Amino acid sequence: MQIKSPAFREDESIPQKYTCEGPNISPPLQFLDVPLEAKTLVLMVEDPDAPARPWVHWLVFNIPPKCRGFEEGSIDQGAQQGWCNGNTFGYEGPCPPGGEHAYLFRLYALKSVLQLPPQSDRKDVLAAMQGEVLTEAVLRGRYRKGNKS
Repeated sequence: MQIKSPAFREDESIPQKYTCEGPNISPPLQFLDVPLEAKTLVLMVEDPDAPARPWVHWLVFNIPPKCRGFEEGSIDQGAQQGWCNGNTFGYEGPCPPGGEHAYLFRLYALKSVLQLPPQSDRKDVLAAMQGEVLTEAVLRGRYRKGNKS
């Protein structure tokens, strides 16, 4: 399984458009080679360099397994967004307090649909995923404030 974005490549800078210094919309994503036996997908976007590690910038669960990605600024119908660290639902773009930070877009394929309420957070989702992960893929981007890409 793979996760890619037409907006940036592995270990490249995330364009300002998808950060707190731009419109702060989610980047387009592509989900490739999803296992046929997957019942659902989970997407977590985290900043492992944040002082409160990891900082969750986006949490989307129960993504239909036939979904092959998200268009810019949207998610697939039927997917559920969970709580992010900024006490919001939905995408929170990169906004490092200083220096360059990494941003990990983690895609998980699961054996079953998660039975969770919409207000679920990272801990809830990770607990529900125990023993259910078929495979995972990671796309790593970087961002530093003031980057004009």
